[in-house]
Amino acid sequence: MTEPVACVVFDLGGVLVQIVRSWIEACARAGIPPHPVASDAAFLARRGTLVDAMSVGRLEPDAYYAATAEASGGVYAADDVRRIHAAWHWAEYPGVDAVVEAIEAAGIATGALSNTSAPHWADLRGAQSHFPTVARLQYAVASHLAGVLKPSPAIYHAFEAASGQPASLLLFFDDLPENVEAARALGWRAEQIDPMGDTAAQLMAAVQRHGVLS
Repeated sequence: MTEPVACVVFDLGGVLVQIVRSWIEACARAGIPPHPVASDAAFLARRGTLVDAMSVGRLEPDAYYAATAEASGGVYAADDVRRIHAAWHWAEYPGVDAVVEAIEAAGIATGALSNTSAPHWADLRGAQSHFPTVARLQYAVASHLAGVLKPSPAIYHAFEAASGQPASLLLFFDDLPENVEAARALGWRAEQIDPMGDTAAQLMAAVQRHGVLS
């Protein structure tokens, strides 16, 4: 007989929180005029390396903003990069609050496991958070604090340690297949969420399928 789920774990962006899917989209949300460099492969690759370094705590946010501005050849100022980074997420998906409330009302713990950065984490989980569902999650492991990104096994083990729960009792949701596959390889139950669909409905169907809710 399958053991009952003890903790439901959520990736944040693309699962509980609405995010852009590209630098160009983030620029538009930040009100930064379009520029050809936003489609330049070399710039995007360099920006990706820099954001990964910030997301594991090796690069401070101000250094990331300055280095990304430099990588753009002066197209963006450091403050532009800060605004673009801040625009990456903006609101929770409709209905996810009710799903998390139902899980917790059933006596099941909840948690977050996120590749993120210090500025985003402060906005999502800080004292002034306007993401109440994210803020209420009981356990939280963030890449910039753990020093490692999903899909590395180390960050999943960090969550197991933080929650005190073995892999077999954890149910995980992520929008990226490689992160779902990594969780499953470690013995977690895991499901992929389509961020373009109704994430709350997907979550509710999955927790019912896994016996968290009837």
